[in-house]
Amino acid sequence: MPGTITDEIEIIDAGHGGGTDVPAGGDDDGEGSGGGSPEMPQRAYFTVIQLGLAGIIMFFMALTSSFLVRKGLGNDWVAFSFPRILWVNTLILLASSITIQMARRHLHEDQKAAFQRWWAVTTSLGILFLAGQLMAWRQLAGQGVFLVTNPSSSFFYVLTAAHGLHLLGGVLALFYVSHRNWQRSRMSQVTATDVASIYWHFMDGLWVFLFALLYLGR
Repeated sequence: MPGTITDEIEIIDAGHGGGTDVPAGGDDDGEGSGGGSPEMPQRAYFTVIQLGLAGIIMFFMALTSSFLVRKGLGNDWVAFSFPRILWVNTLILLASSITIQMARRHLHEDQKAAFQRWWAVTTSLGILFLAGQLMAWRQLAGQGVFLVTNPSSSFFYVLTAAHGLHLLGGVLALFYVSHRNWQRSRMSQVTATDVASIYWHFMDGLWVFLFALLYLGR
């Protein structure tokens, strides 16, 4: 699964246990103060997530182009009843963008308990969204609409599955942020939270785009 934030964080963070936290405002060159190896510049993590998101954009734009081209090739594109649960799922994901911002704000204000509560709510909403996507697939199966039924249904399953896998990576990143021992990391929890939030908002916006594409193009 390309572009997931968990893999990117682990690659940067690998082999650096035992370091001290970088201050929240860390936009410096990351020089350590204890005579050890230099701290990882915080901007490096944002560079990594930007590169990762660029790869994800290219991947989904390729799928979108294939969707539009295939739909225009012939008259075999058959519409199907759009699962109503997807409207609820969209609201759930939009709500999760609000809760993750609440959590991020509390962490920046050093309110750790409030941060953990809102972060847990965001994680729960992400899991609920994934469960809702599975329900949408079951609703389609109940209509007799499967992956190989028609080109339109094939693209529906492929696009929603691809987004779901990337969102699952985001859920794993949320668990990583809340359970990591940040006293033994070169990356500060504030930076990890900011990076995870960027990824999560991106997944939210991507779903809104895919939802509109699938609904209008079905």
